[in-house]
Amino acid sequence: MKNAGIRTGAQYLEGLRDDREIWTRGARVKDVTAEPGMGGGAASLAGFLDRQHEAAYRDIVTYEDAQGIRCAISHMVPKSKADVVQRGRAFYEWATWSNGMFGRTPDYKNASVMAFAHAPGFLAQGSKGQADFVQNMTRFYDEVRLNDRVLTHTLVNPSVSHAQATSGKFDEEVALHVVKETDAGIIVKGARLLATLGPLSDEIEVFPSTLLRADASNIPFAFAFAIPIATPGLKMICRDSYDHGKSHFDAPLSSRYEEMDAVVIFDNVLVPWERVFMYGEPNLCNQAFAQTNAVVHMAHQVACGKLAKAEFMVGVMCAIAKATGRDKDLATKGMIAEVMLMAETVRALLFSAEQQAHEDQWGNFIPLRGPLDASRNLFPKMYPRMVEILQLLGSSSLMATPTEADFSNAMAGDVEKYFQLTHMDSRDRVGLYRLAHDIAVSGFGNRQALYERFFFGPPQIMSSVYFDGYDKDSKIARVEDLLAQA
Repeated sequence: MKNAGIRTGAQYLEGLRDDREIWTRGARVKDVTAEPGMGGGAASLAGFLDRQHEAAYRDIVTYEDAQGIRCAISHMVPKSKADVVQRGRAFYEWATWSNGMFGRTPDYKNASVMAFAHAPGFLAQGSKGQADFVQNMTRFYDEVRLNDRVLTHTLVNPSVSHAQATSGKFDEEVALHVVKETDAGIIVKGARLLATLGPLSDEIEVFPSTLLRADASNIPFAFAFAIPIATPGLKMICRDSYDHGKSHFDAPLSSRYEEMDAVVIFDNVLVPWERVFMYGEPNLCNQAFAQTNAVVHMAHQVACGKLAKAEFMVGVMCAIAKATGRDKDLATKGMIAEVMLMAETVRALLFSAEQQAHEDQWGNFIPLRGPLDASRNLFPKMYPRMVEILQLLGSSSLMATPTEADFSNAMAGDVEKYFQLTHMDSRDRVGLYRLAHDIAVSGFGNRQALYERFFFGPPQIMSSVYFDGYDKDSKIARVEDLLAQA
């Protein structure tokens, strides 16, 4: 039912069964919900959406709006510090459902849309005769909120050379650009990457990210819009799946949380004017995420997810140490303590950001940005180290992992005998190490590590931006003050 608020998992899955053009392994997908290597992620997300309706979670992850419609809290506009904390609790709850291993849950993009829709003064700067961008974004926010839409996004233009990529210029042969304006909207052509959860989403946001040079040649590349995945001319080319059809025992994570990444091709796609939010102004596009504070709300959601993920990594390591009797070993405790410290660092930064929430220029409350920026610069370094420590703890046992089928064949007796531990039977031991293998060795696990390294962008750029925005002058002044006393 339209505009009814939160959906069920069945409603979400039914919405994916449309004419979307998704390609994987050389063939077009007929039904993403049933596609091998793709349907498992859709089923997991459907299960998460069902949890919104359960009494145990409903008041944590949803709220009732002024009309009495129950919506996801990620859509709620924060008007106090308490609201910011409440949103954080919902973000964290969602993340615990996958232990941070399903990175692109709907609350991430919901946070972005909420921010853009409630910074009207920013979008109003770009309104043209063809469209009222503020009204467009407000309508889109309501449509997403009231219909519990699942969004993906794509930010990066492909480039034909490194020099071009770093110059703020793009090639119309490959990069997404406007080829024509019509009374109905803009016609766009080219490619964008990388749409995580793209095949399993209802809509795609195509927003600016990479800095554009503020000259006339970049006007065709300056826009922000959103359209349904099933829009004619929109195609997705997926990477190979990391869900290989194994059981939950054999692949505890990859069988559940394959969210899929795709390159998006726009083949002369018509974007209606009512779905355009920015257009033709590179400078405005460059400022969009910062000036609307969308980046802060998104970083808040991300920090909550990284906390859940770090805690899970601690849990897996402690479970291995306990099972093997190494939980009294000083070296083992030292390695796991390093990961515990990482988890507590993320928790402290998140707490600091929420407790110092303040009102922004649009009358909304936002977490303090500094601690969130610290978190999103640190975690890309933390997570690969967590994986390395898990590899050191697991060592060759990460490879000594027979499959579930080996417990019911002619070798079952040998497996039961030779894979047991003093405090754990062989089946539980193998299950635990197969989980660790899925994190630290498998293709799914390596994709997670790569994903974390580049989540918000190349580390050197992230560090440079953090350096430029940091309050250095007050620190330098203290040094100069001391030296002046000599």
